[in-house]
Amino acid sequence: MLVFQNFFDAITLNWEIITLFFLIAILYSSVGFGGGSSYLAVLALTSLAFTQIRAISLLCNIVVVSGGTYIYIKNKLFNWKKIIPLVLMSVPMAFIGGYLKISQVFFYILLGITLLVAAILMLSSKYISKKSESSNIKKSIIKDISYGGGIGFISGMVGIGGGVFLAPLLYLTKWDTPKRIAATSSFFILVNSIAGLVGQYLNPDFSVEPTITLILMFTVLIGGQIGSRLSAKVISPIKIKKGTAILIAFVAIRLLWKQLQFSI
Repeated sequence: MLVFQNFFDAITLNWEIITLFFLIAILYSSVGFGGGSSYLAVLALTSLAFTQIRAISLLCNIVVVSGGTYIYIKNKLFNWKKIIPLVLMSVPMAFIGGYLKISQVFFYILLGITLLVAAILMLSSKYISKKSESSNIKKSIIKDISYGGGIGFISGMVGIGGGVFLAPLLYLTKWDTPKRIAATSSFFILVNSIAGLVGQYLNPDFSVEPTITLILMFTVLIGGQIGSRLSAKVISPIKIKKGTAILIAFVAIRLLWKQLQFSI
């Protein structure tokens, strides 16, 4: 009975955060993301330790994109020959990044600037067709491995899956169709989130608050299922691309504004 009371109290005290996590999961899963960057932004407003925030972000990422990945597989949106080079180096690098320590201030500033630039480039690019113009061009395996490794390392350090970095890059290089990019981002986030979480777990500073973590994981599970189904069945490729850019820009501005307020 005490356990149920603890959960009820946690829901009552954190209903705003729970609601935001639900909405974030719907929006981000609809474009193949887990929502890690926005989870971090929301949790940064709480009293939770930064180490706990990173762990919760990755756990929620895993929950959201696991369901999304399954749905994308059912809809046959994966091209494994192109995906494997991306994750080949990203997984070990995400593990290393997760094990390392990083300054919270440096993280938010770097993340905000990077995401804002990526969003601007995506919105200004001319890539809005439903099919990739370069889908028949043979991609460089070495280039994809290097992309994946670099993004995986950064993702592991800051506690996100890396989709917000990978998707803009894939859009700008016309890597594939928007829906396949969303599917690829979902799988990329899944494996990198797992690797980053394992790295964090092995770090002596690892900690997590079980009650609120379980509540948020259940919340994003429901939201993620809704968003993934919208992506695979309803939302058009052009809307996926534009929605991705808008979400990235929103997170970037939110993070940079918060750091600016702290510095004044």
